[in-house]
Amino acid sequence: MTSSTAPIKVKQIYVTDTHIVVHLEDRRVLHIPVEWYPRLLHASSEERNTIEIYDEVIRWPKLDEDIRLAGLLSGRKSGESRRSFERWLASRKRS
Repeated sequence: MTSSTAPIKVKQIYVTDTHIVVHLEDRRVLHIPVEWYPRLLHASSEERNTIEIYDEVIRWPKLDEDIRLAGLLSGRKSGESRRSFERWLASRKRS
């Protein structure tokens, strides 16, 4: 017996001060704490809501942040190291 699984697709996404809200085409809605993704936590509203959606990746180009949909579905927090994040944050302050 074979089974076919259709890929999960994002229908809509937005970021509030507290959550990443992802509406999937299968009608599920994910609410992920924004604090799990420090770049989003420290971003402006405009930066948070400038989003590109690819097959399996959600991208915030102004923040250089990519999050895989599979990671959101499995409840994974950002894997960025503290050192990498601090360098990114320092570069924003210089700009």
